[in-house]
Amino acid sequence: MGNPRYIKVAEQIKVIVAELLERRIKDPRLGFVTLTDVRLTGDGREATVFYTVMGDEQARTDSAAALESARGLIRSQVGKQLGMKFTPTIAFVLDSVPESAAAIEDVLARARAADEAVAAQAAEASYAGEADPYRKPDDPEA
Repeated sequence: MGNPRYIKVAEQIKVIVAELLERRIKDPRLGFVTLTDVRLTGDGREATVFYTVMGDEQARTDSAAALESARGLIRSQVGKQLGMKFTPTIAFVLDSVPESAAAIEDVLARARAADEAVAAQAAEASYAGEADPYRKPDDPEA
């Protein structure tokens, strides 16, 4: 998407679609959807709208169905508001970045818990022999 004009158009599409999802699309299947990115093909004829959905797999499935059924309305509204000669087709793609981020957070949380467990064990540990087995030069027993 090197064309600066399409970068601007993609941003406008993102705003238009977000407003439509918030105000016009009354599909009960539509969950809490967040648009993460919009990319246009080099010729500006196809727009891919990346989104995330809060919730479980069912929420993602339901939201995907709702977005798909609203695609025609969304495309016509985008065309109307942009006033372009050719309105790009719109495809919705679930963005996997937040899931990856959540998985990474989970791994980090487990690592922190393991570190804390090791630290707690170390805090309660005592030396096997004397606390300081080394002799010092000023030690009278030396």
